[in-house]
Formats: sequence, structure tokens, C-alpha cells
Amino acid sequence: MPYEFTVGGRIAKPVAEVFEAVADPQKLSGYFTTGGAQGRLETGAMVTWDFHDFPGAFPVEVVEVVTNEKIVLRWEAATGGFTMVTMTFADTGDGRTLVRIHEAGWGDTPADEKAAFGNCEGWTGMLCAMKVFVEHGINLRQGFYK
Repeated sequence: MPYEFTVGGRIAKPVAEVFEAVADPQKLSGYFTTGGAQGRLETGAMVTWDFHDFPGAFPVEVVEVVTNEKIVLRWEAATGGFTMVTMTFADTGDGRTLVRIHEAGWGDTPADEKAAFGNCEGWTGMLCAMKVFVEHGINLRQGFYK
């Protein structure tokens, strides 16, 4: 059975602000892409993300963007092939936003299992860093990897 996962968390800000924290490359670079993000997440765009813990910018295909609702990304998996990442943003009714990140498309080999678990860890870290950045303006990842 191929590997896939979903992680999620609540951020105490309105949906539009949380969505922009992902779609805007300057904001995304403030807490997630330790080496920087280039290009706004818009349907059909090809952007690049760079990380100190995985050096070398890599391409991210933006498959679909529905403002304040969903972002779908596609990129090459570490084990070959491609994975799809779907981020959803939902108003919880109490001033917070529920963000869910689902990644699918991994194979069923031990290498795919290891890579999927690594990405699951990465997306969980991204959500934690985004929460602290959006709510308090603190970059948790600064100095963490380099």
C-alpha cells in the first residue's frame, strides 16, 4: 500500500492571514524555507524553495490555488516519481484557522516509507513554525538547521 499522511493544526488568526503566510514567498521565507522561497503560489506557477537542511533550491509546481481555501503542490519525491501536497484552510468559527496538509503519491518501498515519514515530520514542523510566526512574529527555524 502506498504511503500518504495528513497533519493539521489550528492557528489563532483569520483564514486570509494564514493563507497569505503560505502563498506569499516573503512570508513563507520568514518561518519555513530557511534558504528562501521564490515566486508566489498561484495556479500554474513554478516556484522554488530552498532549505539549509536540504541545500539546493528545488522546483515546486503549483497545481491549484483557491484563495483562502486550498493550495495544491506537486514535486519530485526523494525516491523518484512525484507527490502531491494539498493544504486546506478552514475558519473554525472562533477566530482561528484550521490548516491541514495531506501528502500522497509515495510508493510502498522501505525508501518511500522513510521519505514519507521524513516529510510528515517536516510538514508538522512547518505548521508549528507557522503558528508561532503568524501569531507572535517569531521564526522558530532560525538557527535550527545551520
